[in-house]
Amino acid sequence: MAVEVGEQAPDFELKDQHGTPVKLSSFRGKKNVVLVFYPLAFSGVCSGEMRVLRDEFPEATADDVELLTVSVDSGFALRAWSDTEKFEFGLLSDFWPHGETAKSYGVFDEKMGIATRGTFIIDKDGVVRWKIVNPIPQARDIAEYQAALASL
Repeated sequence: MAVEVGEQAPDFELKDQHGTPVKLSSFRGKKNVVLVFYPLAFSGVCSGEMRVLRDEFPEATADDVELLTVSVDSGFALRAWSDTEKFEFGLLSDFWPHGETAKSYGVFDEKMGIATRGTFIIDKDGVVRWKIVNPIPQARDIAEYQAALASL
């Protein structure tokens, strides 16, 4: 079942590309979270989207915003991708149990075994304030993230 705007965001704890555990609820009361699910590291559209987040999303460096990205890739693949692309934001591994976090947000494609392109803006109270879910081949528009964050 998909998470809807106005609902509490499901909590999770995943390891980032450096093996550090990241728990969504640790940002409660401190930061708004931009939670970005994507299919696979090193793929064309995903690489393009993450480069846009790296290069054209200065909001991610604000004191009250945390950018977290999630895929079913292993931590080792995410570390290699991060090192190659110089991604400094969190690349979280939803590898095992396979896709569990993506499933809890309703953005896991069971047939393909990967996340779809879902983005959730979660406020400091842990409530989903904005979301978009695109089909796997369709990139998202960064301007929509920026507008959603500005409205908080």
